[in-house]
Amino acid sequence: MAITAQDVKKLRELTGAGMMDCKKALTEAEGDIETAIEYLRKTGQKLSIKRADREAKEGVVIALVSDDSAKGVVIRLSSETDFVAKNEGFVNLAKELAKIALDNFPDDREALLQLDYNGMTVGDKVIEQVGVIGEKIELADYQRLESECVVPYIHMGYKAGVIVGLNKGGDSQAAAGRDVAMQVAAMKPIAVDQDGVDPSIVEKEIEIGKDQARQEGKSEDLIERIALGKLGKFYKENTLLNQAFVKDSKISVKQYLNSIEDGLTVNDFKHVKLG
Repeated sequence: MAITAQDVKKLRELTGAGMMDCKKALTEAEGDIETAIEYLRKTGQKLSIKRADREAKEGVVIALVSDDSAKGVVIRLSSETDFVAKNEGFVNLAKELAKIALDNFPDDREALLQLDYNGMTVGDKVIEQVGVIGEKIELADYQRLESECVVPYIHMGYKAGVIVGLNKGGDSQAAAGRDVAMQVAAMKPIAVDQDGVDPSIVEKEIEIGKDQARQEGKSEDLIERIALGKLGKFYKENTLLNQAFVKDSKISVKQYLNSIEDGLTVNDFKHVKLG
């Protein structure tokens, strides 16, 4: 059957694909719109495989929390170029995917990819965008968090997103939570406190401390104590509650939270960034 310019225009509006791609898809589908969309999706999938060796280090990070602040999500939709990442349609798609994640609260990224997006899966929608945009597009990360009060923060230009879970709610607590979320984005802690640091990292830091002490010529009976002292410094620099508060370096994040309300603390946090 003859493919009209109106048919091509309609398919392009539905998919965002190029004019020639739409015309070819409609020709292959003998004019059937749904079959043509499926053809474009399959083309996008092939393009995704073809571009598997390309790096998608740009993109946007979106953090959202529920109306009751009891749960939050943060996702990263990646692209190859900053030009695509700044496109309004791309940013809006990332926001839509984050909303789907928040509404359904899947356990992990793979489960998120299987959720419905207007009659197709989230994963297929991402694949479709590869064909539409012509770059490697990935839903590269997804994190979720539940707590008494979850607070979001998105760094300028969607370059990073943080959700922080506090053990107590309220307006002043949420405002403090935002300060702490900004702290996470700026200082990049590896855990809430020393109890959350992976034992292998602790062991490595102790060994590094011992080696440094030996190279400094310290006696063996002092080496262990020196290494533990260095470990304490490591905790202070790399664990959230022990870090110096960025807005007042004279106090720690833990002390700052206690100044807002006695016993206020961070249960957990998630930090997703580009790169």
